[in-house]
Amino acid sequence: MKIIKSATLESLDAICVDVEATFTKGLPSFSIVGLASSSIQESKDRVKSALLTNDFKFPPKKITINLSPSDINKNGTHFDLSIALLVALYDTKVKFDDFYIFAELALDGTLKENSSIFPSILSLAKKVDKLSVLVPKSIEDKIAMIPNISVYSAKNLNDAIMFFNSKEKEKYKVPQYKMSCDTLFINNKQFYYNKKYELNFSDVKGQKVAKRAALIAVSGNHNIIFEGSPGCGKSMIIKRLQYIMPPQTVEQILEKAKLDSLNLIEPNFDASTVFRSPHHTSTRASIFGGGTINSKIGEIALSNNGILFFDELPHFPKAILESMREPLEDNKILISRVNSKTNYETKFLFACAMNPCPCGNLLSATKQCRCNELEITRYKSKLSDPFCDRIDIFVTMSEVNYEDKADISSRKMHQLVLNAFKIQMQRGQKDLNGKLKDEDIKKYCVLDSEGENILNKATQNYSLSFRSINKVLKVARTIADLEASENIKKEHIFEALSFRKR
Repeated sequence: MKIIKSATLESLDAICVDVEATFTKGLPSFSIVGLASSSIQESKDRVKSALLTNDFKFPPKKITINLSPSDINKNGTHFDLSIALLVALYDTKVKFDDFYIFAELALDGTLKENSSIFPSILSLAKKVDKLSVLVPKSIEDKIAMIPNISVYSAKNLNDAIMFFNSKEKEKYKVPQYKMSCDTLFINNKQFYYNKKYELNFSDVKGQKVAKRAALIAVSGNHNIIFEGSPGCGKSMIIKRLQYIMPPQTVEQILEKAKLDSLNLIEPNFDASTVFRSPHHTSTRASIFGGGTINSKIGEIALSNNGILFFDELPHFPKAILESMREPLEDNKILISRVNSKTNYETKFLFACAMNPCPCGNLLSATKQCRCNELEITRYKSKLSDPFCDRIDIFVTMSEVNYEDKADISSRKMHQLVLNAFKIQMQRGQKDLNGKLKDEDIKKYCVLDSEGENILNKATQNYSLSFRSINKVLKVARTIADLEASENIKKEHIFEALSFRKR
């Protein structure tokens, strides 16, 4: 019995599949078992046509193809080549080794790509060490962009057969794509980042407190809300956050590329940060993922390891805002449907912008607010206390003054972020400060005696919840990292408390 390795895509992850074949005596037949979808069952006709067109004799035996494990539904036309190779080389001593094979067959034997090949190989790249794949020549450049894998390509069925019969497989190998990114080496691990600032903080005049809060939010991956009058620069600051985000690992870059591919976006591998900004009229299913039978990916999953921006926050339906509590707290969400249950990671920076009242002029020193108390109360009541408790940093922005000047550039802010990132990684953290688990907070968020006294007094005076205390500690830890301080001091606690919702 010969076996060829391939994979099937289930939701976001690829599952390894062994394509097995037996050729036994009996009436000639050709069957495929192992919960194969109709697209795979149709491959029997494509394989027969491709083999006969290329002068291969179809074996007069009872042919059984099994896709193992047999208790998982398989989808995709990329099993065609694996099946055809097993049939064409059934009486030949050929070793398929650990090659993973992906290709659809045209009726004349030409190898074709399909939509599931790229995300499947992306997912496998995170699971399989020293991954080697054989793919159609038409997709070789795209697959070669995936880091740390060996890519081989063939143009048609004959080329694929010659590849496995050949002892010089290197001539079929595709040159590896090299990422054009800056790199950091920390604790024998490589991180990637860009120094491209298409939108620059040097365009933001004034707003020192807001820019300081933005720097803290990015350095520790903290959730943040900007509140202020229209035109004061809330959205302007948030749209610049993506260019100063911390570096990413290869795994995070692959995850982003996989999500882009599933979202029908041409992926790239340049370590740029995801930035998603759904409109406030978006449906609940589009934000959290949904579907009647199989769950589809939503905005919060697409934002993983990036930024999710809610502009005009109180205009989002309350049901959506309340549903954000779980992914913000647990950094993951489970979408359950009849035929599938899918876990999505949601380790994104949640950035929001809102006006202080419906007309926006409540905090203005020059314009008169036209809202009555009932309208303001109804507007702000959209944000419940449990929702606000999940937010690390609240910033009230002042109005823009004509005399305000820009005082810091994105390049300088990014360098401060990189310095804080190095400190966090050298400390042995797996996640940035804003996403630390409770047990990690005790380990990494160490206060000096003065800082501990200040936090205890604040807990009593402001009735801080256990979650709020942890938020203060995590923000203070990031502030201390920006100051290159080993322990959290009282001034760091004071600044962290200044960003709590009043």
